[in-house]
Amino acid sequence: MRRSCRSIECRNNSEKEAKDTMSDWKFPPAGGHMEKPSKIYYQTMTKKDVEERLKVNDILLIPFGSTENHGDAQPYGEDVFIVTRMCEMIAQKTGCTVAEPLWYASHPFAHLGQTGTVPISDDLTSALVRSIVSGYWNAGFRKQILMSSHGQEYIIPSAIQEWAKKYQVPAVIIFLDVMKIMGDALKDKAHGGPFETPFRHGDEAENSICLALFPEFVRMEDCVDTKPWGFLPEGHIDKGGDIYNYPIPGQSHVGGSGVEFAVFPEGVLGKPSLAKAEKAYQAIENYLNYVVKLHNDIRAKFPPGVLPEAKYMTQRSEEEIDLLLKGPDRGGRHIYTVAWPS
Repeated sequence: MRRSCRSIECRNNSEKEAKDTMSDWKFPPAGGHMEKPSKIYYQTMTKKDVEERLKVNDILLIPFGSTENHGDAQPYGEDVFIVTRMCEMIAQKTGCTVAEPLWYASHPFAHLGQTGTVPISDDLTSALVRSIVSGYWNAGFRKQILMSSHGQEYIIPSAIQEWAKKYQVPAVIIFLDVMKIMGDALKDKAHGGPFETPFRHGDEAENSICLALFPEFVRMEDCVDTKPWGFLPEGHIDKGGDIYNYPIPGQSHVGGSGVEFAVFPEGVLGKPSLAKAEKAYQAIENYLNYVVKLHNDIRAKFPPGVLPEAKYMTQRSEEEIDLLLKGPDRGGRHIYTVAWPS
């Protein structure tokens, strides 16, 4: 009898542990809300909708992607869909709002000329970021979380800083590099991760993320694998997402490897054929859980309508700040009376 009770107790404990560790997230998500009336995206909402939303949640997620060659099996809009599908999941859990994404991006020199990739200049990227942040601040979303699955960690934070230097108004503006936050869960088995190969562009890991978030856009039967190589020995230049912490980040060199149209015309660096959705679940959950925590911590410190005190953020006069915070609809001033964001 004792043995039987212990057995039942062990089984119950195991079931409880399994239940405790079960994810709150569903894969693949019921995503694709950009043209649905689900009031997740700002652009699908009316003025009245936004006014009501701001009363209960004034945090905005802004996804940045790219239009980029990801090979024969994965879509050109992959970098966009990665962030938008995750933003949708976060918004459904927290009640925040999502901006429609930016489909075009700054690219490093190594991407230049790759068939199907549509790069825009760093200057234009920075100007767009500053303009987007300005417009949403003026709309009442003074707490913004910008995120990119296409890197751009060298340009988007710089644009945020330039925006802040120009306007000097109370705000919470944060940039998240998606792959950095996914972290170790994107690494290969040799470095503690679930993948057979190291994380790189359009590879096993990135394609696994696609299969987990938007499998309807992936054609596994068309996968073409490549063998990554560069001019310098292993250990100098980091791999995808700079998650291996090698001395030289991927965007911090020219000439350490060839340009992709010449060395990887297939559009992938690695083996997307090895992708499986379940391999990416932990990486995606790491990101989702972190952003939910960040959202909740911001909201706890700064509830709707509350911002960091102006005296800690600026030397603009109290009168000027009050007018800008009121906005033109409530007898105040719009942000463009301070400056145009260009």
